[in-house]
Amino acid sequence: MPPEQMPRIRLTRGRVVASGLFVVSAVAFLYFVLPKLLGLRETWNRLQQGDVWWLVVAFVLEAASFAGYIVLFRAVFVERDTRIDWRASYQITMASLAATRLLAAAGAGGIALTAWALRRSGMTSRAVATRMIGFLVILYAIYMGSLVVDGLGLYLGLWSVGEPFAITIVPAIFGTVVISLFLGMSLLPDDFDRMVARWTWNMGQLGVAARRIARAPAAAATGVRTALALVRSCDPSLLGALAWWGFDIATLWACFHAFGASPNKAVIVMAYFVGWIGNTLPLPGGIGGVEGGMIGAFSAFGVNVETAVVAVLAYRAFSFWLPTLPGAIAYLQLRRTVSRWRAAEGSDRAGTPTGGAGTPTGGAGGATYT
Repeated sequence: MPPEQMPRIRLTRGRVVASGLFVVSAVAFLYFVLPKLLGLRETWNRLQQGDVWWLVVAFVLEAASFAGYIVLFRAVFVERDTRIDWRASYQITMASLAATRLLAAAGAGGIALTAWALRRSGMTSRAVATRMIGFLVILYAIYMGSLVVDGLGLYLGLWSVGEPFAITIVPAIFGTVVISLFLGMSLLPDDFDRMVARWTWNMGQLGVAARRIARAPAAAATGVRTALALVRSCDPSLLGALAWWGFDIATLWACFHAFGASPNKAVIVMAYFVGWIGNTLPLPGGIGGVEGGMIGAFSAFGVNVETAVVAVLAYRAFSFWLPTLPGAIAYLQLRRTVSRWRAAEGSDRAGTPTGGAGTPTGGAGGATYT
C-alpha cells in the first residue's frame, strides 16, 4: 500500500452482529450489573430521577460539541474548489462518528469512512492522509495539553487542594512525552522516507523493513507541519477543536448537576481526559473502557462513587447514542451524495468498470470501503 493510503475497514455481517451484541451486553452490564456489584442498588432509580432541565442542557451541549467537530472538519479539509458543502460536511462527520461508536476498531472505522468520502470528493490520497493527520494532531494537541496544564495545576493546588500524584502528574508526563514526540517528528526532513529508501536500496529484506518503518514518522511529520501551518493561519474555524472537547466536557458537568453534584471543574476535566484513554481499547466507541476509566478517575479524586457512576452513565448516554442514529442516516445520505459526485464525473470515468457509486465492493459476506 502506498504511504499516503489511509487504512481501510472491512465490514462483514459477522463483525456488525458481533459489535451490536457487544454494545447491547456492555450497556446491560454498565446500567444494571455494575451498580449492583458496587453495592449501589439505587443507581438505576437515581438515573430515572435526574433533573430534566439539566439533562436538556446536557443534550444541547453535546449537540454543540458535534457542531464544533463539523466546523473543524471544514477548516482542515474544505477548500474553495471542493465539492464538500455544509451538507456533505455534516454527512461525513456524523457518519464517521457513528462508525467510530459502533465498530470495535479504536476509531479506525471513522477514519476509514472519512478518508473514503474525501477521496470520492476528488481529493488525492496523499492530501487526504496529510490533512487527516493534521486534523488529528489539532484535536489531540488540546487533549495532551489539557493533561499537562490541568494535571500540574491540580497537583500543585492551583485549581483545588493538591491532588494525588498518580492521577495528575503521571497523565501530565504522558501528555508531555506525546507532545514532545510529535514536535520532534516535525523536524524530520520533508523527504525523510525517500532518504531512507536511498540509504537502504541494496540492503535486501532489512532495507524493505526500514523503508516501511520510515513511512509512519514521515507521514506524521508532514501531518504535524500541516497542523502547525493551519494554526499559524489563525483561521477562527479551528476553534471548532476547542468546541468539540469543551462542550463534551460541559455535557459531563451538566450531568453531575442533573444529579445534585458539582465537583471541581478542573477535576471534571482531568477525570474526563483520563477516562477517554479507554477509547484506545478495541471496543465499539470505547464503551466500557471509557466509563470505567472516568469512574475510576473520579473515585481517585474523592468524588462519591455512586454520584460518579450515575453522572458518567448519563453522560455516555448522550455522547455514545446521540450521534449514532443521525450518523447511520447520514451514512445513507452520504452514499447518495457520493453517487452524485461520481455521476458528475461521468465523462472522465466513461468506460471504466466500477462497483457502483459509493458502493462497497466485496463478496456476499462483507464489504470494504474503496
